[in-house]
Amino acid sequence: MTYPIEHIAEVIGAVRHGFCPSSVAWLLTDSRSLTFPRETLFFALPGKHNDGHDYVKDLYNKGVRNFVVSRIPGRMENFDGANFLVVDDTRRAMQRLAAVHRQNFSVPVIGITGSNGKTIVKEWLYQLLEEDYRITRSPRSYNSQTGVPLSVWMMDESTELGLFEAGISDPGEMRPLWKIIRPTIGILTNIGSAHQENFSSLQEKCLEKLKLFQDCDVVIYDGDNELIQDCVNRSVLSVREIAWSSRNREKPLFIESIDKRNDRTVVRYRYIGLDNEYSIPFIDDASVQNSLHCLAACLYLGVSPETIRERMWRLEPIGMRLEVKEGLRGCAIINDSYNSDLSSLNIALDFMVRRQDDRKRKRTLILSDILQTGMSAKALYRNVDQLLVGKGIDRLIGVGRDIMSVGANFSIHDSQFFATTEELLDSGILDEMHSEQVLIKGARRFRFDRVSERLELKAHETILEVDLKAVAANLNYYRNMLEPGTRIVCMVKASAYGSGSIEVSRTLQDMHVNYLAVAVADEGAELRRAGITTGIMVMNPERSAFKTIFENHLEPEIYSFDLLDAFIRKAEHHGITDYPVHIKIDTGMHRLGFAPEDMPELIRHLKRHSAVIPRSVFSHFVGSDSPAFDDFTRLQIQRFESATSQLQEAFEHHIIRHICNTAGIERFPEVHYDMVRLGLGLYGVDPITNRALTPVCTLKTTILQIRDLEPGETVGYSRKGVISRPSRIAAIPIGYADGLNRHLGNGGAYCLVNGRKARYVGNICMDVCMIDVTDIDCREGDSVEIFGANLPVSELSDILGTIPYEIISTVSTRVKRVYFSE
Repeated sequence: MTYPIEHIAEVIGAVRHGFCPSSVAWLLTDSRSLTFPRETLFFALPGKHNDGHDYVKDLYNKGVRNFVVSRIPGRMENFDGANFLVVDDTRRAMQRLAAVHRQNFSVPVIGITGSNGKTIVKEWLYQLLEEDYRITRSPRSYNSQTGVPLSVWMMDESTELGLFEAGISDPGEMRPLWKIIRPTIGILTNIGSAHQENFSSLQEKCLEKLKLFQDCDVVIYDGDNELIQDCVNRSVLSVREIAWSSRNREKPLFIESIDKRNDRTVVRYRYIGLDNEYSIPFIDDASVQNSLHCLAACLYLGVSPETIRERMWRLEPIGMRLEVKEGLRGCAIINDSYNSDLSSLNIALDFMVRRQDDRKRKRTLILSDILQTGMSAKALYRNVDQLLVGKGIDRLIGVGRDIMSVGANFSIHDSQFFATTEELLDSGILDEMHSEQVLIKGARRFRFDRVSERLELKAHETILEVDLKAVAANLNYYRNMLEPGTRIVCMVKASAYGSGSIEVSRTLQDMHVNYLAVAVADEGAELRRAGITTGIMVMNPERSAFKTIFENHLEPEIYSFDLLDAFIRKAEHHGITDYPVHIKIDTGMHRLGFAPEDMPELIRHLKRHSAVIPRSVFSHFVGSDSPAFDDFTRLQIQRFESATSQLQEAFEHHIIRHICNTAGIERFPEVHYDMVRLGLGLYGVDPITNRALTPVCTLKTTILQIRDLEPGETVGYSRKGVISRPSRIAAIPIGYADGLNRHLGNGGAYCLVNGRKARYVGNICMDVCMIDVTDIDCREGDSVEIFGANLPVSELSDILGTIPYEIISTVSTRVKRVYFSE
């Protein structure tokens, strides 16, 4: 649906500056998500780290003409053709607009709130109802003050059912969300202590959540939950209730039995006097409870019990944060060190208990302080103790001063307590665990990832971490140097310089780059198979790969008459016309390319055939990173402009020109032309100074073993590492087969252990090398940084007398890549 800009201004009570006719179909709060600029209304939201007003100019340059702001970021004459709607609070304005939009629809809308399970209930309802309705639902978990209006705005003429989450963390937050969602069906999943710190009690939070349902036709909840039932009664909701219960046969939906088997749970229920049953392919309590909420909603919407039965069994799991990994010494590790509250602890414990495991293992819980519950430590951990006893926990390891202060009150005989995570790590008890099922459950601040790392069994402990957020940051760093409309090609050849081309390319595609560039056609085909749709240039097209190029819509670089003729013949054989190619001019590199004097003959070749059409023309700078070569760089520019002018004059369509590499982007802004090519800078290294930008890759490993050696002893092959003082020498599992250059050995370079420099001792072996940790406080299992955020890759390339490209692109494929992004 679209709305005239003047209507929107009236709805949100804005003062309008600029009076250009315009219609709005899309709301935008994240400038990176721009798709349809002419129909987009951008809300400049203030944030903790960013202010949306800072992105207005960039969005204007990309074609956006409608903005909701609290101040105009500049002079109006700089925004010709734009409309600025000025309000006091841009977020509230967006909420008002979404609320008015919602009033256009009389379809059923399900509003879901609660402490846990909102997203799973929403997604399961979608799975259960998608065959009956055209559904608009919250993407991901868009349940915040910003996410809800963006979700509801997605409703359009085709919407037959809405599914929306609502999450709150402060009193007073639900009423704005109610105005936007206005659910006809309400589901309260449960009430736990998440975000409890801003509420005086669980009752207060529950009452706040129930405000979402004040005008519902029906509200669905667990009628056996005394807190929820009491709050419903106090809220005096004038709505129908489906309070399902396994205790009270008078409730509208009575749960007669819940039968958990090896691979399923069978639920038998009675609704309006009729008995039925269904099965779900899950056995944990949380999944059962979530399915009961879904059951009630489906029954209310008139879905037959037979259909419910068939669809419930087909339910698919929604991604969980719990990770199950094989541990050392026969242990199994369940890592849920994401949050810590009573509800999520109950879920994790149930997962632990119900997890299929043929071997009998002791059940061990490593638990941190549970924070911000609003309860006293004594009352809180009394509840925790009851929970642990009920789940059959054999051993408790508590970390934190609160849980430690009440440690004597726990019923579990085998209990140990530590004030900090460091004390636990230093105690040695983790190294003694054997044949235990260990649940690691802790608040973020306790950094239990270190506990998990200590216990996990790792096939190869050397990994390359790739920060995709840093890739985006580096792209934006160089984009800010470009004039509006200048295109950008990102180099992802050689597996994105060793970072892994698929994940990096996905990030770049999300950032709307114009082209990706690979070395050979097979690299491009791999990206296409991975779902990459952005244009892909092939810099070294081989004749044997022409079929691959055509099949995958890749665009080849053409650098010689022989290659051009061969490609034309192949295209004509397949009946292809106007296939885009990129013409390379040799202006001084003398590697590949047409000579400038070849231009007349090249034009005749291109004009003689209809099989190909020049999409771009480009050249390579020889030394744009150094002022010493500036005269030659300017000569290259002259040759390029002369050659490309001839080519452009011969064709009616615009041919894209590009010559700037990463260094050229920064040093020669006057010749950005239509497009630039970004390579090394994208991966966090400035090729001009070799200084680090935002580091993308971190090569890490761990200490395998530490031994003490006396003076005169030697380390490694050929006895090259001679010990001159009493030393502690650590072995780490990385060698030249992983990409660690042998010339770094024998004290030639260093890595970092706990932030301290540790020099390589002796020759670097194929799979292992040794480092001197004599003056470093460290132990076996500690992390080692080979290069990364704290040890720039340029330091290693300087030592080796090479370039950073070589270091990062030669990291072996046997080194596991781990991708993360904020």
